[in-house]
Amino acid sequence: MAKTRNTGADKAAKAEAKAARKAASKERRSQLWQAFQIQRKEDTRLLPYMIGAFVLIVAVAVVVAVLSGSAFTAVMVILLGIVLGALVAFIIFGRRAQKSVYRKAEGQSGAAAWALENLRGKWRVTPGVAATGHFDAVHRVIGRPGVIFVGEGSATRVKPLLAQEKKRTARLIGDVPIYDFVVGNGEGEVPLAKLERHLTKLPANITAKQMDGLESRLAALGSRIGPSAMPKGPLPAGAKVRGMQRSARRK
Repeated sequence: MAKTRNTGADKAAKAEAKAARKAASKERRSQLWQAFQIQRKEDTRLLPYMIGAFVLIVAVAVVVAVLSGSAFTAVMVILLGIVLGALVAFIIFGRRAQKSVYRKAEGQSGAAAWALENLRGKWRVTPGVAATGHFDAVHRVIGRPGVIFVGEGSATRVKPLLAQEKKRTARLIGDVPIYDFVVGNGEGEVPLAKLERHLTKLPANITAKQMDGLESRLAALGSRIGPSAMPKGPLPAGAKVRGMQRSARRK
């Protein structure tokens, strides 16, 4: 009897999980469609680029299929061309949508924190470890390169904050490399759209295990600002680029 009840419970749990997956998939498709509609209205070149890429790849596939001389090979090549064309068109959409979001976020308070929290990979981000009353902020990132401090706001106000954070952090971490830079479009600054690329180009100096140890040690430093002093971020709730890209990969 107990076995029958367990079997029934398992079936109910599986059915519930399946329904949850369907609902999540439907929500992702809805979000992607909404993002596409918004981008299409703002970016007049989006559809021509997507359609052009799709047509070009399919045309090449058809030419290869005709030259193959085999009916089976021709069908497979054309199908592959259609799939590849759709994939490239979708990648174009994702890239142009990402650029649009970064362009809107450029110069707004909290933009760097938002970009860091959406990084791909095993980065440990602590936003707002220091800030000024003018919403200038310093964010800490722990990764394979070591410890990275990212400042946003006025360079003249942020640079002293960066120097202070580097000094008090160096006391705890010894020889682990420390990097720092300011996000912006001025001389020597890193543009917001190139922030992730800039981080990934840094050399790998420590292991993932060392990252865990660093995170534990640096947690003791805490933050010297209150939650009200931290910029809340520049973007509306619907503008989560990484979430959109993850949805695209699941499709």
